[in-house]
Formats: sequence, structure tokens, C-alpha cells
Amino acid sequence: MSGAHFAFTDRWGGVSAVPYEELNLGGAVGDDPAAVTENRGRAARFLGIDPGRVVWMNQVHGRDVAVVDGPWPLGEEIPAVDAVVTARRGVPLAVLTADCTPVLLADPVAGVAAAAHAGRPGLVAGVVPAAVEAMAGLGAEPGRIVARTGPAVCGRCYEVPDAMRAAVAEAVPAAYAETSWGTPAVDVVAGVHAQLAELGVADIVRSPICTLESRDHFSYRRDRVTGRLAGYVWLD
Repeated sequence: MSGAHFAFTDRWGGVSAVPYEELNLGGAVGDDPAAVTENRGRAARFLGIDPGRVVWMNQVHGRDVAVVDGPWPLGEEIPAVDAVVTARRGVPLAVLTADCTPVLLADPVAGVAAAAHAGRPGLVAGVVPAAVEAMAGLGAEPGRIVARTGPAVCGRCYEVPDAMRAAVAEAVPAAYAETSWGTPAVDVVAGVHAQLAELGVADIVRSPICTLESRDHFSYRRDRVTGRLAGYVWLD
């Protein structure tokens, strides 16, 4: 889509040591802060964006959305939100994940973009519909929104207790799933795509990568202590 840029990282090409090797972009997982800063710089420069312009979030598995015009002021605490939205072209938005679903959205005509962090709690809480609503408030139209979801744990691998699956499916029926070995599961990506479709977003593409299955990607469910991937979206 002309004017809209989407990118998802894997775990390679950075400087972090085990167990965060190599391109850990998460600053709250116990990694050396200097390594994280270097990794974020490398990722941004590879994408041709200014590392200092990237807007990050303090993700808490909720549905709150922040509308931004640029990066948070230096020294100011990053707010606890799970989606950021901007109507400013040239402002890259980032979302961190290690099994949760990174959701990148853009309306190139309106010049509005969003990044959202959708884990199981965020899916149920409605963080993605909240992000689309915030985009619409800035002039975006769902029918023009381009959506991309990145590497995440798939429904064949995300095993949960049966009661939890039932609770999630009550809120988002499309998330009902079963593991490849026949136990209850949740498919967060399918739930996110269903929510987007219900809102009128038609241009949706899903990454084929399951983070738990891929050793090229960080997975919290697989490794517990591990790094974080990032998804980036920005508009020219």
C-alpha cells in the first residue's frame, strides 16, 4: 500500500547475550539496557527510520489507547497503554511481543496509523476495536485501513484450560481453538482478524509464523526468560 510501511523483526542481528540473543528490543525483560538501545538503533536504521522518533509503549494487557504526535519527551514516564495512534506522517509506532499478536494498522489516505498489542486479555478487552475507534476519530475509515498482524503463537499451540477457552470464546467466538494434540486452545490472531472484519477492515494479512514453533523468534511460552520482537508501522 503506497505510503504505508509495516515491518516485523526476528531475533537475529543484535548484540544481546543469552537468553536474549540477539535482537532483543524489549527494555523490561532483564537485558542490558545498553544492548537494548543498540538493538533498537540497529533495527530502526535497517528500516531507514530515526531511532529517536520511534514511539514505544508501556504495555499492560489492557485496552487503553494513546494518541501521539511524536516520541514521549525524554525523562517522562511512558504511559501504560496497549495501542498508540498517530495522525502525523513520519512518526514510527512500535509494539513489542513474544507470543502476543502485534497489530499494525494504517489508513494512507487519512494519514493515520496505529500499533496495538493484542494478547489474550487485550483481545477480550477489545484493544484492537479501541485502536480502530481512535483512528476513526482522526479521520480514518475502516474500509481504507490496511491491517497486518505479525508473528504470534498460533491456535494449534496456545493451550489453555477449558474454562479459559470458554470465557475467551464467549467474548470473541472466532478465538475458539484446539491444539494440534487435541486440547483446549485460544487463537488470538483469528480473534483479532474477526474483530477487524466486523469493523469493516478488509485488507488484512496474517504472518504465517508461530513464535512458539519458530526458533528464529522469541517466545515467552516456550522460554519464559527471553527477548521481545517488535512490529513497526509508519506513513510517508
